[in-house]
Amino acid sequence: MALSSTARLPAGPPEPAAPAKPAGRARRRLAPYGFLTPFFVLFAAFGLFPLIYTAWVSLHRVELQTSDRMDWLGLQNYTRLLDDPFFWNALRNTFTIGVLSTVPQLLMALGLAHLLNYRLRGRTFFRVAMLMPYATSVAAATLVFAQLFGRDYGLINWVLSSLGVHPVDWQADTWASQLGVSAIVTWRWTGYNALIYLAGMQSVPAELYESAAVDGASRWQQFRHVTVPGLRPTIVFTVVVSTIGATQLFGEPLLYEGNSGGGISHQYQTLGLYLYEQGWTFFHLGRAAAVAWVMFLLIVVLALLNAAIAARRNRTDR
Repeated sequence: MALSSTARLPAGPPEPAAPAKPAGRARRRLAPYGFLTPFFVLFAAFGLFPLIYTAWVSLHRVELQTSDRMDWLGLQNYTRLLDDPFFWNALRNTFTIGVLSTVPQLLMALGLAHLLNYRLRGRTFFRVAMLMPYATSVAAATLVFAQLFGRDYGLINWVLSSLGVHPVDWQADTWASQLGVSAIVTWRWTGYNALIYLAGMQSVPAELYESAAVDGASRWQQFRHVTVPGLRPTIVFTVVVSTIGATQLFGEPLLYEGNSGGGISHQYQTLGLYLYEQGWTFFHLGRAAAVAWVMFLLIVVLALLNAAIAARRNRTDR
C-alpha cells in the first residue's frame, strides 16, 4: 500500500548544539566580576584610599590651620605617642571599659537568647523590643544615662541614698565613670547580640536537644553541652565585633560629660577621644593620623588573636 503524501517520516537524531561563541563564554566568565565591581570601587574610594592617605599623613607634621602644608617627620609622631602618658592612659581606659562592657553584654545576650529560644507568649514583641536600644540614637541614650548618673539629682544616686549608701560621683570618680560609660554600651548592644545568638540557636538541630533530654540532661546541661558548642562560631563573631567596637568607642564617652578630655583627670578618655582631642582640639592632624593607625593595627592584632584562640579551641575539641 502506498504511503499518503501527508505521512511524516520518523524524525532523525537531534542536531548537536552549536558551540558557544567565544564572546558569550567570556561574558559569562566576567559577569561575576562585573557584579562585584561597584563594591570594590566604593571600597577603594571610601576605604582603601583614606586608609593609605592617613598612613601618609601620619608621617608628616600637619596642622589643621595649615592643612595644605606637610613637613616630613618620619616616625616621630609614633615615637611621641609612646612617650605621651595620656596615650597610655587612653589605651588603658579603652581596655578597661571594653572589658566592663563586653563581658557582661555578651553573657546577658546569651542568657536572653536562651530564654527567647523557648516558646513564650508574645515572643515576637520581646524580639522587637530587643532591638529598640540599638535603634536609639547614641546621643539620646548617652544624655539620658548622664542624667541618671548625675551626682546631685540623678536617679541612681537617689536609689542608693534611699538604701543608705553614700552618693557616688559617677562623672569624677575613675571606676564609677568607667562603669557609667560601660552601662551605656551594654544597654545599647545587649539586645543586638541576643538576636544574633537567637538566630544561631535556631540553627542547632532539635534532635540534639531531644537526645539530651532522653539521656536525662537538665536545661542547664542542654545549654552547656548542646547550645554553647553549637554557637561557638557565632560567639567568636560577636567577640570579634564587640572587641572592634570597644576599641573604637567614641560617642558614649564624648557625650557622657560633654568634652573630649574624658573627664577632669582623663579617667575615661578612650583612644577615640584621644584621637579627636589631638586632631580637633589641639589641631595636630598628623599626630591624630598616627593614633588612627595605631588603633587600626590594634584592631587587627586583636582580631587575629581571637581567631587564633578559636582555631586552637576547635583543634582541641576534635
